Amino acid sequence: MSQRHRNAEAPLPPKQELRAHAHGERHRIQVELDQVAHQVSAGVDPEDLHEPGSAWKPIHHHDAEVARVKQAKRSRKLRHWKTKTWKRRTVLRQQRAAAERRLAHG
Repeated sequence: MSQRHRNAEAPLPPKQELRAHAHGERHRIQVELDQVAHQVSAGVDPEDLHEPGSAWKPIHHHDAEVARVKQAKRSRKLRHWKTKTWKRRTVLRQQRAAAERRLAHG
């Protein structure tokens, strides 16, 4: 069975729940920015207003170490067709096919 996401102590919430939370947070920020824009257009000095920030971000935005580990895992994955064993097997298959063709024709 896959061991992905099983190294953390706490289980992760379902992906759908994470996406819904992120969507709600983006919507909240957009609404607050729209209110700020209306206040500025009404004549309030921009320095007097509070610009909203995101209160929720995925865990890799908070923890630099988690981000480094994820990046290392991502770069460690090597495409299987770029490995030497894959290339060697491909060349062997091509040579075997060529030898069989030579035997069949000659």
